[in-house]
Amino acid sequence: MNTFRHRPLGLLAPALLIAVAGCSSADDSASVAVPTPDAKTAPVCRDLHKVLPQKLDGRSRDDPAPRSAYTAGWGSPAIILRCGVVRPPKMVDPKVAEGGDPDAIAGGVNGVDWLMEKQGDGTWRFTTANRVAYVQIGLPKGMSAQDEGTAVLTDIAPAVKKAIPVGIASMRG
Repeated sequence: MNTFRHRPLGLLAPALLIAVAGCSSADDSASVAVPTPDAKTAPVCRDLHKVLPQKLDGRSRDDPAPRSAYTAGWGSPAIILRCGVVRPPKMVDPKVAEGGDPDAIAGGVNGVDWLMEKQGDGTWRFTTANRVAYVQIGLPKGMSAQDEGTAVLTDIAPAVKKAIPVGIASMRG
């Protein structure tokens, strides 16, 4: 009888656990879906990426994975920017324009118009309006639209004004 026949499996389990633990990440850096802007939108998004600030509301830039000219991030948990996103449905919702939607507000900060939307999980998302590309900023949980959101939009406005011309974005983004 071979008593060592099952031994390799017994040694394999701890080795697998060590390998899996070594591959798991304690890094809490953000990961984000990268937009796929159309041919008209992609160049202005790449221009925006080049002029984005290194700090946003006091948070240092730390771009999310996968790295892309269409995304950027600041801090941890991250404030996420995505350029070339599709137009949010609420952007053309008459209730929003009339002020009848408590979870979506149109407004402007430092010469850039935004649609501010409260998400189902309580976070806020801001999307540029009246620009040739839709730029979206997502705040992490715990950040308010009123306080930190205004600071974020104030800090990002110069880059948006410099890289994303005023105009009508394609519906696709």
